[in-house]
Amino acid sequence: QYIVPQHYLSKFFGRLASSKNKKIKNYFITYFLKKHSINMSEALIEDPFEYESFNSFFTRELKPNARKVIANNKTIISPVDGMISQIGEIKEGRIFQAKGKSFTLTDLLGKNKKIANEFDNGKFSTIYLAPKDYHRIHIPFSGTLRKMTYIPGDLFSVNPATVNSVNNLFGRNERLVCIFDTINGPMAVVLVGAMIVNGIRVVWEKDVFQKKKKIQSWDYLSQNEKLTFLEKGNELGRFLLGSTVIICFPNNSIEWDKGIVKNSNVNMGQSLGSY
Repeated sequence: QYIVPQHYLSKFFGRLASSKNKKIKNYFITYFLKKHSINMSEALIEDPFEYESFNSFFTRELKPNARKVIANNKTIISPVDGMISQIGEIKEGRIFQAKGKSFTLTDLLGKNKKIANEFDNGKFSTIYLAPKDYHRIHIPFSGTLRKMTYIPGDLFSVNPATVNSVNNLFGRNERLVCIFDTINGPMAVVLVGAMIVNGIRVVWEKDVFQKKKKIQSWDYLSQNEKLTFLEKGNELGRFLLGSTVIICFPNNSIEWDKGIVKNSNVNMGQSLGSY
């Protein structure tokens, strides 16, 4: 992965994934269904070949009752379907990645020390989305969007083998940092790009955030526009092919549920912790 042209491959596969040519999109959907165990019965459109492109199939919407969002106003929910890669405390400004590896909170958040200080000694959870998973991202707790930062970077795979091998993986991969203000303080939701992930989308912007070589920031509270408020469980965005989400909370604000540990499988909407 160090020597392959990561961005070129992602761009190439992105074009194929967005193709509406029936032969191309049906070939990729057929291959994907054979390789991965996909539960299409929970999808709003159950026939995989009715989707106009592979991307549409991959980011398929679920039926309204396919996931239950815990309504308790103190509960933090999982923003995605996936597996807990790591969960715990942010210690001395660093987040644990894997045995012998960690990365700094400041690197993760795009070198913004002021925002990083809001989460120092707080809590984090890293959730890996496998190819078979539902790939829409939802907000873990109700909040108002304050700031978004796009950070260009590498596109290493984020599967467990690579996470165990590549130093500072989440501090060097392309990512989109979303900072929300909740009734209990700030909350960070970080969408991490990866190999052949050809786009990250959020519901409040039309653009696909990728392939620009400089850090870009949007300060929503200073734009004098209608504020973006999302209720817990509302869709936040989606990955065009799979990746990882990292959520962060301030010091002394939340406690993770005891049953949620490394390698736990989670569904969007289930409880991860509480204020």
